[in-house]
Amino acid sequence: MRLQTGAELRVSGGEGPLAVVCMNGGQGGEVEGTWSATIEWLVTRLRPRFPELRFAELRYRIKSWRRLPWCMEDARAAIEAAGGARTALIGFSMGGAVAIGVAGEPSVETVVGLAPWIPERLDLEPLRGRRLAVIQGALDRGLPGIPGVAPGHSRAGFERVRALGVDADYTLIPGAVHGLAVRPLGRVVPLPRAVRWVDLVAAELERFRSTA
Repeated sequence: MRLQTGAELRVSGGEGPLAVVCMNGGQGGEVEGTWSATIEWLVTRLRPRFPELRFAELRYRIKSWRRLPWCMEDARAAIEAAGGARTALIGFSMGGAVAIGVAGEPSVETVVGLAPWIPERLDLEPLRGRRLAVIQGALDRGLPGIPGVAPGHSRAGFERVRALGVDADYTLIPGAVHGLAVRPLGRVVPLPRAVRWVDLVAAELERFRSTA
């Protein structure tokens, strides 16, 4: 599905009132958006557990933190197109900042950050009245030419969120790196502890689904 911003949305799952909008990471260079291996692997395993939820995977027009406002515009358009009366957001890496930035949209109730990038300049006010769950790989690190989010970074952002009085949890996964999967040669391959990530996200979605 082409969005009005020029981004794309891939929708699957149920047709009821509950939507889960998923946002990819990014990089410094301003390059065309791609589908996320981490989000794709995650959604493929969550759909059978939550057949009534509608999953929407966002492909930004440009996936760069230098264009973070554009990515947020894409995310807002994705939330509208997903059409949930109640919405949960899942943001991986830079997608964590994007999800936090658009959490003030009326239907949004929950944000799940997977190794979320939470820069100091990011306005956290949209999270007021929402829930934030941060899930972080203990071995995550940025490497030369390879984006990553160190646990200390996401923890510092989490503490800033908690200081606002937001309902928030932080979970560190021993042995996990940056994300759930990669796509070498076009094939999605899971990373260490990928199943643990799925179980933790599923617990948040169960909470979201059961909250009246």
